[in-house]
Amino acid sequence: MLLPHLCSSAPATRQTVTRRPALTSLILALAAISVMAFTLSGCNDASGSAAPAPGAPAATAVGVYTISDEALALSAELPGRTTAPLVAEIRPQVGGIIQARQFTEGGRVKAGQALYQIDAASYQASFDSAKAAVAKAQATLESARLTAQRQTELLKIQAVSEQDQQDAQASLKQAEADLASAKAAQDTARINLQRTVVTSPITGLADVSSVTTGALVTAEQTTALTTVRQIDPIQVDISQSSSDWLKLRRELAAGHFKRADNDAAAVQLILEDGSTYARAGKLSVRGVSVNTSTGAVTLRAVVDNPDGLLLPGMYVRAQLQTVKLDQALLVPQQAVTRDTSNATSVLTVDAQNRVHKRVVVLDRVVGNRWLLSSGLQAGDRVIVEGGQKVKDGDTVQAHPTNLPATAPAASASAPASGAITAAATTAASAPV
Repeated sequence: MLLPHLCSSAPATRQTVTRRPALTSLILALAAISVMAFTLSGCNDASGSAAPAPGAPAATAVGVYTISDEALALSAELPGRTTAPLVAEIRPQVGGIIQARQFTEGGRVKAGQALYQIDAASYQASFDSAKAAVAKAQATLESARLTAQRQTELLKIQAVSEQDQQDAQASLKQAEADLASAKAAQDTARINLQRTVVTSPITGLADVSSVTTGALVTAEQTTALTTVRQIDPIQVDISQSSSDWLKLRRELAAGHFKRADNDAAAVQLILEDGSTYARAGKLSVRGVSVNTSTGAVTLRAVVDNPDGLLLPGMYVRAQLQTVKLDQALLVPQQAVTRDTSNATSVLTVDAQNRVHKRVVVLDRVVGNRWLLSSGLQAGDRVIVEGGQKVKDGDTVQAHPTNLPATAPAASASAPASGAITAAATTAASAPV
């Protein structure tokens, strides 16, 4: 509206000139208000805290997890297979025709129980012949003894020559030797007759039979008639790398594992279907040599198996139950970093929200966390989210982060390499 007046005639110009002081005052007032608003924007906010200078970066937000004492029951889990402590391959010791099979395939047999009957007719005849030979040798010996006695008496009165007496003594000794030989032949015939009944040398489960009634078998043949395996108690063979064995041996020596009879480490078996075997076993053999080809050490556990649930060749996982830890410290795996020298560390946040790098010593994996040996204490806050955006000495905005629960021991699977792992049962989850 002012422009028309400025462009009008002289009277209008005088009117504009008359209004310039008012316009100037309005412009100055607007400038003063702008300066005041700019000044107030740089002052303290309503809470009294100083606002960051223009261009200064804001504090980085990170997620933290609070370390706390936990009660843990750790267990070293070792993959293995069940094996029979005694295995007897049944082979005939005499030849002949199988007349009968006297056991149930897959059934339990006792030591000394008859398994097969071989035709014994020829062996019975041989025994009877040997028995008769013994009787004949005994009669011959008795005659030679009487002759030797007579010759000795007659020699005293010189009724016979000394040569006749010596011949009688020699005949006596020969008769004695013939009797001993006949008795040995009789014993051989009796043993062969007894071997026509093929028996089991051990108590266990009988495998399927490789022959049927009427089959011809030979003495000491390469093919076994059947196999008997002892399954109570049963063994569990565990193959571990030598490095894992060294760690396990240190823990055994330190007394970290529960003890069974004879001060052996207690072993609990997890079956192929994930169920837990009802009876606990014990570690009987702790490895005596390292396989030069694989670098593995064989451990052996013995487990009672009266109901025959465990069969030789089954894959199982053996858990060595450790003593309970009442004040264990666990740190999430994502909070731990390793440098080029394989040193492990975490980033912690103090009460002033300042970041600190802490070197930690790890013991083992427990679910989705690490069990700490040293480096932290209860109450420390470790960064689990956003740690790659901050460094030692930075100031951050920390907020609690919830983590998934630790995987239970029953669901933990053993690695393919057979490395010793551990699962944990916690008394209470760690607060955040």
